Amino acid sequence: MRPVTRYNGVSALLLLFSILLCAGCRKADSGAEAQRETKPRIVSLAPSVTEMIFAIGAGEHLVGRTTACDWPAEAADVPVAGAFGRPSMEVLASMHPDIVIDVDLEEERNGGKIRDLGIRTERIVCKNPDDIPGALRTLGKLTGHRHQADSLAAVIEKGLAKFREKNLRRRQKPLVYLEIWDDPFWTGGRESYTSALISYAGGHNIGDAVRKEYFEISQEWVIEQNPDIIACMYMSKDTPAASGVMQRNGWHHISAVKHKKVFDGFDNSLFLRPGPRVLEGIAQLDRLIEKK
Repeated sequence: MRPVTRYNGVSALLLLFSILLCAGCRKADSGAEAQRETKPRIVSLAPSVTEMIFAIGAGEHLVGRTTACDWPAEAADVPVAGAFGRPSMEVLASMHPDIVIDVDLEEERNGGKIRDLGIRTERIVCKNPDDIPGALRTLGKLTGHRHQADSLAAVIEKGLAKFREKNLRRRQKPLVYLEIWDDPFWTGGRESYTSALISYAGGHNIGDAVRKEYFEISQEWVIEQNPDIIACMYMSKDTPAASGVMQRNGWHHISAVKHKKVFDGFDNSLFLRPGPRVLEGIAQLDRLIEKK
């Protein structure tokens, strides 16, 4: 009888070992899944999204970006998935992301194609500075960096509130012309992000006369609006952009030209890209407005 008892004991030990091994495998598998949930692989299809992800300390989640994602410097180390709003579907698929985040797609049907690959898509759009704190908090939830996102969002909310309060005490709001490009001439309208920045800085955007985001204008229209401040958002090849504006025919009657309040040398991403550096962009415009 002893051999039988011994055999059953060995069998029981082998059975117990098998159960523990399987349980260990299941635990490891669930652990990998949990890690993937808390550290999702993300492809960003917009520079603003890339900036915000790095700003909340979640840059390690990025496995893909666009050619336009140039800030911060660490973004250059992230592989390129395509152009702004125009990903290469083959390259994107090879990155095996869990989430693809965009603000707009050149071809909206690509969103469906991405989802057909079993990849989750998210859209985070910021039309004005007030949208940025919410966008940061959303990214904090997606990446598991809620604390960092909440902290940065609170700083931006506080900064925006200070600018609002300051502008309530401002008696006059100078007219501001933000020249986005000069060939052809482009500026921001009432629905543009740049208009909101100018307002926060205490100015009045001359483009608010048109209910659009960005639109083409004529030199005659600018002269008629007679802005007090002109800010050039581009680099000129031959001469500094501000010097070129000062020398334009017929512009010498404009207030900004007469009082030498034409400026250039800006990092235009601060003014055209909604993101974590929003307070820096407003502060620069605020200094221009207060400049004597």
